Amino acid sequence: MKQSLTFICILCLLQVSVAQQKPEALDYIAKYKDLAIEEMVRCQIPASITLAQGIHESSCGKSALCTQANNHFGIKCTNIWDGKTYRQNDDAPNECFRVYDRPEDSYADHSDFLGTRPRYSFLFQLPITDYRSWAYGLKKAGYATNPKYSEILLNTIELYSLQQYDSLGLAMIGSSTSLTMTSSTSQCHSERSRTTLTMTTTQSPTTSQTATVQPVKE
Repeated sequence: MKQSLTFICILCLLQVSVAQQKPEALDYIAKYKDLAIEEMVRCQIPASITLAQGIHESSCGKSALCTQANNHFGIKCTNIWDGKTYRQNDDAPNECFRVYDRPEDSYADHSDFLGTRPRYSFLFQLPITDYRSWAYGLKKAGYATNPKYSEILLNTIELYSLQQYDSLGLAMIGSSTSLTMTSSTSQCHSERSRTTLTMTTTQSPTTSQTATVQPVKE
């Protein structure tokens, strides 16, 4: 009897979870999960984190910044950016955001953005499947000013079971015949040692527009 009640409770929870899922988010995941996994293999950023950030920052690919600039992660121009730009209101009026030719470029730049800035370097010392610590770490490092940013990412990951893509990425990393870093991988996380990567893999599983978007700090 107790087992039957437990099964019914689990089934009800699953039904509630499915009911909360948004079709546009599911479409986004289906479209970009492979990119997130590729970036996990290239730069050792959990695919679940990348997807959750993409879903949130781009409003499931529907935001003006995403549709007009292919910017999925709200990354601003900074002094080193010499590419096309897109302007919209954010923390300040008429702020400058990066424009990409393709979604792939946005995903790659997001990985490089995290992997080459010292304030994010501590994240690459975390287990590659520890998406919870990554979510809290991104907020701690100042990626976003929203005080609930970590919880938003975690809720998105767990609602859509995005952690499953971390397992797929980890399997792809572990199946490599050699864990020697490529030049592109080293660019993503120059502070991370080959030993750390080895230990981790053994663990189980120009346009302009005025708008308002979720704040992302540079």
